[in-house]
Amino acid sequence: MAAADFLETPLLDAEGRNILQKISEQGGYAYVGMSSLAASGDLRASEAAREMAWEQLHSGPWHSVLPIWRDAYSMACLNVAKLHYANGDFKEALRVLDMGLIMGGMTLRKDLDAAVEKVSAKATALKVSEDGTEGVAKAQNHVVPEKFNEAEVFQALPMRSLSCKTVGKQSALSLEGFLHDYFLSGSPVIISDCMAHWPAMTRWNDIDYLKRVAGFRTVPVEVGKNYLCSEWKQELITFSQFLERIQSSDTSSGPTYLAQHPLFDQIHELRKDILIPDYCFAGGGELRSINAWFGPAGTVTPLHHDPHHNILAQVVGKKYIRLYNASLSEELYPHTESMLSNSSQVDLDNIDVSEFPEIQNLEFMDCILEEGEMLYIPPKWWHYVRSLTPSFSVSFWWSDTATSPLS
Repeated sequence: MAAADFLETPLLDAEGRNILQKISEQGGYAYVGMSSLAASGDLRASEAAREMAWEQLHSGPWHSVLPIWRDAYSMACLNVAKLHYANGDFKEALRVLDMGLIMGGMTLRKDLDAAVEKVSAKATALKVSEDGTEGVAKAQNHVVPEKFNEAEVFQALPMRSLSCKTVGKQSALSLEGFLHDYFLSGSPVIISDCMAHWPAMTRWNDIDYLKRVAGFRTVPVEVGKNYLCSEWKQELITFSQFLERIQSSDTSSGPTYLAQHPLFDQIHELRKDILIPDYCFAGGGELRSINAWFGPAGTVTPLHHDPHHNILAQVVGKKYIRLYNASLSEELYPHTESMLSNSSQVDLDNIDVSEFPEIQNLEFMDCILEEGEMLYIPPKWWHYVRSLTPSFSVSFWWSDTATSPLS
């Protein structure tokens, strides 16, 4: 590596002293001392500073953590990554930078993004050099197998599935038609023939493409049936490891799900593969979030509702989705705890009719969402989602009043 080849951190250079001053004011003297040693090239001190910031991030509920400690974590991650990069350990540098993006603050975000871009290029070039695969044509390794047992998959659906009213489908629905017929009335609709121009439609079913652009990246995943189950947990793994779990037949610990994560803020190469649907600007509001929902067949998001308008775009695979009108909230037995008040106590996969007798007679709409289709879910509508195959979806949340920019 050339002597001048190092990770540039202009924001850290400009803001570092100010960040350390604020940390000192919060009593973080040990962190400040270790950071001074880290800046002089001491890897052990760099790791110690990162560990100190990590402990502060986990000292209580996330909302109670002082923002300066999030910036401190970003700073420490940059210092550690710079040293790993200088030593030629690009994978470890990238892992640390991803941790900074996932857990750190926004002050040093541009430094983290620029460093990720530079380190990713180095790691990819090194892998190509080691594998000797550049320019070699290979058979495509698909995320979703070309054949699957449809009858077996449909047997796993909740009671009464596909027996009531199905969600209507419109081909290439105009923005005016969407606004007039669905948005203003708060009615769900499937929109087909509106995603063919997305690069993701031809790229994301290719395991090799995904590993090439994102394989080294570290992502947060959920492991277990769903977030309401006691055995549910979260892990940090590389995207390549995640893809391997999707393809694995070992389900002993439950499915691994990359759920409701702002993946596209973290991995810009994947963000370039999707486009924000025009429908998300209906009502003159603001886009709130774009989230990834990637997982194997059998992944379930339990019955819940969200506060915003939602377009769920199905890029790879199929999903079963059941919808209950927002007016039925009381009959759907929401949890009483405030943290889970948007989730139902009813497990649609195993309904206890003695405890929840009303659920059997409630009207609902449902559908199979196919590749290349979008589903509009109005605010507060309850929905249950099950992946019928390995599935990659993207959700776009927006408000109908201009109150908040995309976070």
